[in-house]
Amino acid sequence: MIRLHVETTLHEGAMPAGTARHAHYLGTVMRRGPGDAVALFNAGDGEFQAEIATLRKDRITFRVGARLRTPAPESGPWLVFAAVKREAMDLIAEKATELGAAVLQPVLAARSNVTRVGTERLRAIAIEAAEQCGRLSVPDLREPVPLPVLIGGWDAARSLVVADESGTAPPLARVLADAGSRPLALLIGPEGGFDPLELDGLRRRPFVLAAGLGPRILRAETAAIAGLALIQALTGDWRG
Repeated sequence: MIRLHVETTLHEGAMPAGTARHAHYLGTVMRRGPGDAVALFNAGDGEFQAEIATLRKDRITFRVGARLRTPAPESGPWLVFAAVKREAMDLIAEKATELGAAVLQPVLAARSNVTRVGTERLRAIAIEAAEQCGRLSVPDLREPVPLPVLIGGWDAARSLVVADESGTAPPLARVLADAGSRPLALLIGPEGGFDPLELDGLRRRPFVLAAGLGPRILRAETAAIAGLALIQALTGDWRG
């Protein structure tokens, strides 16, 4: 079943209009037409059986049928990641969505070589990943901010797990075992790592938990994927 994320309200009997992306994907890529079945979903309404009602080159409408899944909480970990090269950021957005991240927050760190983030492109990637992986929600993709600004306004009720590449931090599995039940966010640095002064400043914050990701140097995108996977396996929805 082809799944499509829609922003409009869904209920049985509704006739929502889709986007030009939906029309192109269904008509040109998938060779579907009026009467063909799809599933429509969003976080607020759940997932519904539907069919294509009308389809033209860049316009499409759907006829909504029975609800397949009711809305359910998807309160996964947050991912805070330093801006990196485009291909790596695209991979981070896709895989973090598949791994259940609730928020994607790009930041500009002291050693960031990239200062521009294509948030619209990343959101499109996250939507496609949500359609593929079966989740009902799309991560909240936020605008990039300087790391000091983010830290200065951080809600201390959420622990910030910092991927510390210095070799002095305890392993991530141990940090998670001791973290308690507070919600978590994972912070991944840029390609060149955190500046030492930046890392020292982070460690002094009471809500920061410095954690090591093993004896090897990981690319930023690898660290994000590995860290989120371990968080979900030890404290998140992979536990069943």
